[in-house]
Amino acid sequence: MIHQFNAPQTIIHGAGASKELLNQIKRLSSKRVFFITDAYIESTGLVQNLAQTLLDDGISVAIFSGVQPDPTVQNVLEGLELLHAHNADTIVAVGGGSPIDAAKAISILTSNPEPLSQYLGYHKIANAGLPLIAIPTTAGTGSEATKVTVITDTLRNVKMMILDAHLMPTVALIDYELTLSMPRSLTAYVGVDTLTHGIEAYISKKANAMTDPIALSCIDLVSKHLYKSWENSANVDAREGMSLAACQGGMAFTNSSVCLVHGMSRPLGVQFHLAHGLSNAILLPAVTRFSIIGAVSRYATIARTMTFATMADTDEIACEKLVKGLEDQNKILKVPKLRDCKGVNKDVFEDVLAKMATDALASGSPQNNPVVPTAEQIIELYKQAW
Repeated sequence: MIHQFNAPQTIIHGAGASKELLNQIKRLSSKRVFFITDAYIESTGLVQNLAQTLLDDGISVAIFSGVQPDPTVQNVLEGLELLHAHNADTIVAVGGGSPIDAAKAISILTSNPEPLSQYLGYHKIANAGLPLIAIPTTAGTGSEATKVTVITDTLRNVKMMILDAHLMPTVALIDYELTLSMPRSLTAYVGVDTLTHGIEAYISKKANAMTDPIALSCIDLVSKHLYKSWENSANVDAREGMSLAACQGGMAFTNSSVCLVHGMSRPLGVQFHLAHGLSNAILLPAVTRFSIIGAVSRYATIARTMTFATMADTDEIACEKLVKGLEDQNKILKVPKLRDCKGVNKDVFEDVLAKMATDALASGSPQNNPVVPTAEQIIELYKQAW
């Protein structure tokens, strides 16, 4: 079987990596830069500080901060209009997965016709967009190193997953110092999101020799650093470890695939407006228990990598310890059950179970799982997460 591996042309990581922006802008011979972010990041002054270094060097700058959590098609079209008005030649995305995902969609629409929905799925984008520099401020989505964007179509109430090599950022500047202000809950949710990326990339039917070591490194880094970064936001070693894990997780799954957790997570997020990392964290233990039978040795390797199990344990015992370890991890990190999440109503939950299961299967991600579920099995898994 042939496998394709894509990654940013340039990845710069470490304390102060964001300060390399001007050098990268010059390397790309950019003259007119369009920043994409959200209202919160703009309020911190981070984008303005980054923009000022470019302005001081004579580079024209415009800022779009209209990206919302779980970015929508409307966010993308608004940003695209402003980008054209600025006549930008390069995009800089600053923030979590939402601004970076929106920036990817805006970039490819500069050279490919609308509507965005026609690119839903895999490898449908004909032309490369504008160069994109991604500067993540969370350690979770790994979007700075993926050829994937997820944009919500509010008219159809569905999250559109689009995968194409043209969506890969040109440059990723991974500055863990930008993650030091993340609150505990966000640290937990995006951290488990990173872990899910590593796990699903490793157990996917599309896992391969290039992605396996990156996925395992991601899992190892999370096991060493997630709790420490959650416990003490100022722990720079832990923050750096989680930033690297996030990038590696993104790089692994974008060249392998995500599986059932992500397939079920997207409909859950759409229906109840849950943060992506939170819905992943809620689903991960139950989906792992369901999927183990299809990849026992790989799940056992994950358990040992996370030190939930030892080499003395049989694979079967290691897998049992993995599920318990993931359940205990959620408790330690105060990840709520679905029933305890704000805005999740039991009657509504039961009414949309069938639709969520159908949407999960339609995404294509569950088909990469070691055990491919039926719609009825997905419904049961949602109920277990309740």
